[in-house]
Amino acid sequence: MKNLKTFRIVLLLSIISLVSVSLFAQVDVSRQTTAVTYPEDELVYLQFRGTTRFPRMKGEAKVKRTKKNGTEIDLSISKMPRPFELGAGYATYVLWAISPTGQIDNLGEIKRRGFFEFDSKISVTTPLQTFALIITAEPHFLVRRPSRAVMLENLNPYAKSGRTLATTAAVQYFGNSSDYFSDARTPEIAEVDYSKTPSTILQARQAVALAKFAGAQRDATDELKEAEDLLTQAVSEWEAKRPDEAVDITARRAISAAVKAESTAAVRKEAREKRNEKTRADAEIRDQEMKFVDAQNQIDELRQELARETRSRELAERDAQNNLEQIRVLREENARLRTESEQAKLKLAKIEGENLALQRQQEAANRMARLQANESVLMDSLSRFGSVAKNERGIVLTLPENYWSGPRVSSFSEATEPKLASLVEVLSNSTDYKVIVESHTDNSGSPETLQTLTQERAQAIADRLVAFGASQDRIEAKGFGASLPVAPNSTNSNRAKNRRILVTLVPNLPTNLSSNLSN
Repeated sequence: MKNLKTFRIVLLLSIISLVSVSLFAQVDVSRQTTAVTYPEDELVYLQFRGTTRFPRMKGEAKVKRTKKNGTEIDLSISKMPRPFELGAGYATYVLWAISPTGQIDNLGEIKRRGFFEFDSKISVTTPLQTFALIITAEPHFLVRRPSRAVMLENLNPYAKSGRTLATTAAVQYFGNSSDYFSDARTPEIAEVDYSKTPSTILQARQAVALAKFAGAQRDATDELKEAEDLLTQAVSEWEAKRPDEAVDITARRAISAAVKAESTAAVRKEAREKRNEKTRADAEIRDQEMKFVDAQNQIDELRQELARETRSRELAERDAQNNLEQIRVLREENARLRTESEQAKLKLAKIEGENLALQRQQEAANRMARLQANESVLMDSLSRFGSVAKNERGIVLTLPENYWSGPRVSSFSEATEPKLASLVEVLSNSTDYKVIVESHTDNSGSPETLQTLTQERAQAIADRLVAFGASQDRIEAKGFGASLPVAPNSTNSNRAKNRRILVTLVPNLPTNLSSNLSN
């Protein structure tokens, strides 16, 4: 009874996992993520988000570039599903580094721990300095390009120093274009295999299947046999309960041999196709030579025919003149029709342009109405963080002095960190607004020092917004020093009023709609 109950639980969890895969199936299109340029000798933190296949997956990494070892990566991952749930062919996970120039670096396998969802860690090094990090499900750990099953991708980086790190906004990468994963011959991994069979043996089976799929049975028979023999040996060692290390070594040798068989088959297939292409080209040359002889014979016949028709030359010339006249008339008609066609295209383009303009105007009006409807709710949300007002520019939030750890520093107070995080979340989610951060202070100090202080404070808030996921083009940070006081700097109370941060939310609308909204 206990075993039957356990089996029912496992079956139920498997059904839930398969339904999740179908509901969150990732569209087979090109993807993009952010590539980061890592400075030397500075620890950088990365957060990862799960893609639509498994959005519950999470990850975080510490990255540091050194002169001696390249770029060192320590990655922790949680809530990783079993790879076979993604479909036939997947047996493990691989971490990839992708540069903006298209260079792809297989950083290593992320080994499973446990039967159901598991957590894992990996520490690796890459010579790249600017790259994006993704994790994919793969048939084995020696694949050379990422599959379509992208599971995790990195978000924007942040450093404890608060400095802004250089990123590339659109690093595009494509999954493996092979149809192996949708082929009926692809061996599937059952739950019982996954729970009992070592991961490297499952990967070796997939590597051998990939080699066969690439044509190794025809073009790399010796290499394929070596891989199959090593796989059989690994299975025998496992069934004989040999040490796990020995089984793992033999299985990995099988994977390596299968990859070699796959590569060899591809090279030999290409060579065979080139030979076939040369054979076809030679046949075409012979065919052209025969056609040339036939053409020469036809030329001789035409010359004889021309000699016989010399007597009818005048009639032929008259017919040619008539043909020229007909051609002239047809050309004029074609020119007229072409002109009418161009005019019709211009009219159609004008109509389409007017319709598009009306559509955009309606969309902008709807957006303005939505902003007006939600404005009071947004102002109430912002009032928790400081005083809120509205002017001709938009909604203005004035932050108090206690957000900073001192009157002349640009670091945040530890006591206000939770409140600051909530404020950043509200501002980041207000995507219909541009955010302008303006910092002011009193006149105690040199103008250059005060300008630097206010610029650093404004930039610190802007950097928090970007780190939380806000788009850089929505944010503007300005420091004004003591140039715009709201009260004379004659008393401590007035100087405190002049030390202020203004966060202005400006509606991201066309100029005419923005003015209507402010009214």
